[in-house]
Amino acid sequence: MPWRRTHDPYRILVSEVMLQQTQVARAMKFYPEFIREFPDFRALARAKTPAVLRAWQGMGYNRRALALQKLSRIVLERFNGRLPRERPELEALPGIGKATAGSLRAFIWDEPEIFIETNIRRVFIHFFFPRRSGRIMKVTDRAIERYIKSTLPQKNIREWYWALMDYGAMLGARRGNGANPNRRSASYKKQSKFKGSDRELRGKILRLFLKKKNISFKNLLKEVKSSSTSVKRTIAALNKEGFLTRSEWKEKYSS
Repeated sequence: MPWRRTHDPYRILVSEVMLQQTQVARAMKFYPEFIREFPDFRALARAKTPAVLRAWQGMGYNRRALALQKLSRIVLERFNGRLPRERPELEALPGIGKATAGSLRAFIWDEPEIFIETNIRRVFIHFFFPRRSGRIMKVTDRAIERYIKSTLPQKNIREWYWALMDYGAMLGARRGNGANPNRRSASYKKQSKFKGSDRELRGKILRLFLKKKNISFKNLLKEVKSSSTSVKRTIAALNKEGFLTRSEWKEKYSS
């Protein structure tokens, strides 16, 4: 994994944002090209947003690309181009929650941070919360955190977390009844189907806008194969979230 061979804050940040809700194999496919096109905070901050979104296509959850660009601009304007190191400042940045802030501090600066992601969660449930016949126990992240704290080494923090994550990935690949310990997590949610979802429609519309700037509303409907009401609702949401300009919405698709 290329992000494991660097301490560069920007490159590790990009990898952590890519890995939010995305499998490692997919992130590894898009990461090298994204870094080549936008090698640092300055390049990403100054890029045209459509170019950033095009580079992100195939990753899914396109809000992350917008958040990453907005974050880069904040880093340039407020922190002289350096990613802040302290947790409160990290968590205040767009797209950075508690877990990502912890992982950044661990992987960039080798800080002894406590954080949980899906593979780490799986390891601790497997070893410290065994299955009991006839009883379903939902394990909270708060319960897991004390075990992470008690097992965290004094040094080589990032290597320790990498080992946990790799072991958790192996556990997740097992098959059979009750093979995935994360099903016993209080945080576990079965992912909804992508086919026919609003997420799929959003992705189709955004790809068309990036590919065909002057597509008519009639042709847009034909391409995405959805109702006029659904398409207008989705475009309005994309506009509100900053994917489209208001002039584009008003002039072409509001009728």
